[in-house]
Amino acid sequence: MTKPHAKRSTTRVSRTINAPRTDVFQAFINPDALEAWRAPDNMKAHIHNFEACEGGTYRMSLTYQDPDDGPGGKTTSDTDTFQSTFLEIVKNEKIVEKIEFETKDPGFEGKMTMTTIFEDIAGRTKVTILTEDIPPGIRPEDNELGCKLSLRNLANYLAGTLT
Repeated sequence: MTKPHAKRSTTRVSRTINAPRTDVFQAFINPDALEAWRAPDNMKAHIHNFEACEGGTYRMSLTYQDPDDGPGGKTTSDTDTFQSTFLEIVKNEKIVEKIEFETKDPGFEGKMTMTTIFEDIAGRTKVTILTEDIPPGIRPEDNELGCKLSLRNLANYLAGTLT
């Protein structure tokens, strides 16, 4: 991990996916799909529990496949585990989540909000992820890169090239 920021930050990342909005939205609320594409490069995702409804929660762990190739985990030396609560789900339009990492490091404590917006763009889907109140121990550029890599994986997953 690099030096933490003194304040909580915000990032916004967008990508246009070559798939209908209904398919893209489903990839966010289907635990098997989410587990397949959510982890950034050199990480593997595992969903412990999942309830996709407003007020529902899920718990996920992202584990570095090669711990020496990462900045270290927020929960253990090689894993980031978090709990997410669905604050709002508007079918095929928007998902708002409150995310909290399981950590003893004060730099990663607190809840951040992730809002995902789905928009039709000429038969494709523009996905925008707005992450607010990012804990100061997470560099905004690292959060932005993780979101970009996840959206790239989502595009590949929906194209059938990610297993």
